[in-house]
Amino acid sequence: MSNIQKKVIERYIKTIPRFQKVLQTAKDRDVNEADTVSVINDIFGEVFGYDKYIEVTSEFAIRGTYCDLAIKVEDKVQFLIEVKAIGIELKDIHMRQAIDYGANHGVQWIVLTNGLDWRVYRLRFEQPINVDLVCKFDFLALNAKDEKDQEYLFMLSKKGLIKKMRDDYYEKVQSVNRYVIGNLILAEPVLDIVRRELKKLSNGIKIDIAEIEEIVRAEVLKREIVEGEQADAAQARVSKFYRKGTGTRRRRVNEPKEPSEADMEESATEHLSRRVEQEDRII
Repeated sequence: MSNIQKKVIERYIKTIPRFQKVLQTAKDRDVNEADTVSVINDIFGEVFGYDKYIEVTSEFAIRGTYCDLAIKVEDKVQFLIEVKAIGIELKDIHMRQAIDYGANHGVQWIVLTNGLDWRVYRLRFEQPINVDLVCKFDFLALNAKDEKDQEYLFMLSKKGLIKKMRDDYYEKVQSVNRYVIGNLILAEPVLDIVRRELKKLSNGIKIDIAEIEEIVRAEVLKREIVEGEQADAAQARVSKFYRKGTGTRRRRVNEPKEPSEADMEESATEHLSRRVEQEDRII
């Protein structure tokens, strides 16, 4: 990835294999949570480039309880890290616990890990609070020379924090996913392009956008893409984009539509043809 400094990549290449061996040994020994936290602390220092004596805080107090680790840079908590023992499979209850820590302390970025499985979340302080899974990866499967894996690592690194990498990556995840792409396909400007291409393909036969939308929604896209909470969020995002950028609103199936220029031109042509036919009959 072009915006990652060469020396940072070299650090990844040097440290990742070493910690993969450490984690594998810890897994084989089935170490407890405290020992897993110790390894994670070292990873944030040696791999991600934080000062583990100043910027990595253990047992971070939050309203009468404690989060395992907190990354604090320039007096601001940047990440809260909830750690489970390496032999414990991460579950939804652990995710909710980590999110509660972030919500109670006003921290958007949360990391949940058992050393092997890493999951990065971003909170949305709405009513109620929502959370997005930004990325997840298996530390033992990381390839420090692979650009995608470097992207994961850089997002958590201090240098990436300075370059606002996590925010850029989050924006990418929010924009480039199956729900957004599916709702873009269902947006009227895209459906209109499909209608025009179908018209060319079918030698000018008249095709209605609502008919195309119904086929795409029912027979082309998977149901999960157009229904559910994530689909609704993507639809709202796409609709907001078109309202803001072009003033175009996505129409629902069977909703009456305003005629496009192409439709009006087609209608005018049909009207003219009928007039010519009538005049020919009169003559």
